[in-house]
Amino acid sequence: MKTTMSSLSAFGDSSIQTPSKSRIRQGCHSAGPNVSGDHIHLASSSMPSFPILQRSSEEKILYSDRLTLERQKLTVCPIIDGEEHLRLLNFQHNFITRIQNISNLQRLIFLDLYDNQIEEISGLSTLRSLRVLLLGKNRIKKISNLENLKSLDVLDLHGNQITKIENVSHLCDLRVLNLARNLLSHVDNLNGLDSLTELNLRHNQITFVRDVDNLPCLQRLFLSFNNISTFESVCCLADSSSLSDITFDGNPIAQESWYKHTILQNMMQLRQLDMKRVTEEERRMASVVAKKEEEKKRESYKQSLLKEKKRLTINNVARKWDLQQHRIPNIAPNQDRKVSDSSQDPSQLHGSTVSAFPEETGSLDSGLTNALQGLSVTDTHLVEVDGDTLSLYGSGALESLDRNWSVQTAGMVTTVSFTFIEFDEIVQVLPKLKIKFPNSLHLKFKETNLVMLQQFNALAQLRRVDQLTIDPQGNPVVNFTLWKYYVLFRLSHFSMQKINGTEVTQNDMIMAERLFGILAHVASSELPQYRMISILGDARKKQFRYLLETKGKKPGLVNEENSDSKRLVGENTNRAMLNYTTRDFYNERLEEIKEKKKFCKMYMEDLVKEATEINMKNEALQKLWPQMFIELVRDAVIEIRNKNSYMKLCLQQITDQK
Repeated sequence: MKTTMSSLSAFGDSSIQTPSKSRIRQGCHSAGPNVSGDHIHLASSSMPSFPILQRSSEEKILYSDRLTLERQKLTVCPIIDGEEHLRLLNFQHNFITRIQNISNLQRLIFLDLYDNQIEEISGLSTLRSLRVLLLGKNRIKKISNLENLKSLDVLDLHGNQITKIENVSHLCDLRVLNLARNLLSHVDNLNGLDSLTELNLRHNQITFVRDVDNLPCLQRLFLSFNNISTFESVCCLADSSSLSDITFDGNPIAQESWYKHTILQNMMQLRQLDMKRVTEEERRMASVVAKKEEEKKRESYKQSLLKEKKRLTINNVARKWDLQQHRIPNIAPNQDRKVSDSSQDPSQLHGSTVSAFPEETGSLDSGLTNALQGLSVTDTHLVEVDGDTLSLYGSGALESLDRNWSVQTAGMVTTVSFTFIEFDEIVQVLPKLKIKFPNSLHLKFKETNLVMLQQFNALAQLRRVDQLTIDPQGNPVVNFTLWKYYVLFRLSHFSMQKINGTEVTQNDMIMAERLFGILAHVASSELPQYRMISILGDARKKQFRYLLETKGKKPGLVNEENSDSKRLVGENTNRAMLNYTTRDFYNERLEEIKEKKKFCKMYMEDLVKEATEINMKNEALQKLWPQMFIELVRDAVIEIRNKNSYMKLCLQQITDQK
């Protein structure tokens, strides 16, 4: 029996081998000695369904504690009387459908029913001494009726139809459990198997494993040829301190490049993996790879954190923008936080170009979730450089144009995207844009309140624009049928290539000129030159004056080339007249005009008042003058009537003056 028990620890998908050399050579699964069965006779009994076992005296003496009935074409268990001393019973390779007639064999230790047609575990409740039960290759669908077999050491149920591990938690002395080639989809309910050292689960449909870390003595675990695809589905194995041998070959996880390194890094106590000894070099390499994976994971974690912060910031910017546009009512900060937290995916938020989360947008792990709880969502703007695109969210982002951008970064930017920013605020920084990012060729506007064609005039001050993208969201101007043609006409000096992703054709340019060329000419020709200059900004004044000059032409020289030049200058002048004044600047001009009007009004009122007073005095003088004249003449006559007295008086006045 010692030899038999020692061979049990190595059993695989087949039943347990017996020490019989001839049986081993034949490849059979007998648990008894090399007995041919010729000395065994099955006699009929009073119960026709059950034959009675009869053994010769010689065999009883030779094999008193064991009985082998393999390959006897049995359909039922025979009645075994007078054999209560049996310790080993072998029914391999028969057609038995039910376990019966062995309840009297209470000393039985080893029962082998391999390769029969048994559908249910039953009839074993009295076999309290049973230590080895072999029921492989039967038709059993459920583990049951083992409550009294508390001394069981080996349980072989491979090759059955079992779908669930159950009713084994009381087998505290069980060392070996074989459930290979069944229909298991998961592993759990293993608590209580405190003595289990070997668990065979090969050739099932297992996708995840639990409770294995609760088996204190488990050393060998065979999971070959299942459906395990991630280490997370078997992560409990990393918490087992006793596991030394494990197999995963034949699973999807074994095809992954990180498979071996991950297993070895998380299960440092392993001595064998997939039936191959683990070397120290493999452990060292696993450690190196694990460190790299950890760094990669930390970087991914950081990126996920940044992306979520970006999403929250953009959501906050969008909410502030909506409040400014009076699209949504103002709400309390705590409610705003709730709305922010429950916001939709950033890839759908106001159509913004925020990448979704992570990589990746699966649900965040608990660590990342905890970190996100501390993120500030009070940021009202965001600046991001992604490849060749500079994205600006919120009006505060425009201040970034004052930064000291590195030459390399500034040179890489070819696309500038404005989102949730008033167009009038963008106009004010366009001069900085063409200086800071000289290679910017593509402008994008989204939620910028582009509401009239006149606003496109402001883009003429840039150096060059090859592409223009106006998102319909937040830009009502795109609802105008002819807006693209106006852009092509006003910005014709840029030779625009694409508008909203559509190639600009020569026919488009011709149509733009037909639609707006004459109107622009009429608008400019109706104004005198001094008036044109007065309504242009400083930059436009210089451009206008430059266009009016006939540089490089001799006086008096008139030819066809000069005529064409004048025509071209005229056309450019027409376009130069189409400028745009921002609302803030326009409001400032209005205030200035109001002040001037007020001053002029007061000045004119003072002049009128003064003129009125002068006129009133003149009228009063005209009425009083005749009488005053008479009195003056009378006084003069009276004074010179006495010459001597008058002369003395005059001399006296002269003397007094000295």
